[in-house]
Amino acid sequence: MSERTATRTRETAETSIELELAIDGDGEADVDTGIGFFDHMLTSFAKHGLFDLTVDCDGDLEVDDHHTVEDVAIVLGEAFDEALGDRSGIVRYADRKVPLDEAVAGAVVDVSGRPRFYFDGAFSQAQIGDFTSDMARHFGESLAMNAGLTVHLEVVSGENAHHEVEALFKALARTLDDATRFDEHREGTPSTKGTL
Repeated sequence: MSERTATRTRETAETSIELELAIDGDGEADVDTGIGFFDHMLTSFAKHGLFDLTVDCDGDLEVDDHHTVEDVAIVLGEAFDEALGDRSGIVRYADRKVPLDEAVAGAVVDVSGRPRFYFDGAFSQAQIGDFTSDMARHFGESLAMNAGLTVHLEVVSGENAHHEVEALFKALARTLDDATRFDEHREGTPSTKGTL
């Protein structure tokens, strides 16, 4: 089995990003985006998805958090796409619901090669520290569109945006872990087209 890893960089007038991803990792993370809550979410994403993830981002936080969150998601999506290669032998589909105290969030993923994104639900507070709650939705969208994934995310219930967003990141991580695993019962690409 070849190593499913990727190293990506992105340099724009808004952000400078260096990112390393190992899909078949141990959940180790070294993350610095300048947004404490976002660092916490990416670390949780790595831990619960069993991905090894290194992210160093210098963004225009004097503007707001949008460009940093969006661009990290873009680069992470590109890294997943590269590391997955032709996607041969993977499970492909997965879904999870994850609770965190009073909050429940869910994710459904198809590692399809066809980027689509859908979101249902709302966040109970607009802001979590320096992180805009809706950027969790936008993170999922940017990741899906750049990784070639069909992703449905939902906030099922909750009263605290910290819990809702954290449950969402954990649900997405667990679902991606399940969907990108190798399926020992199947060979080749999981599609009648022969390619994803």
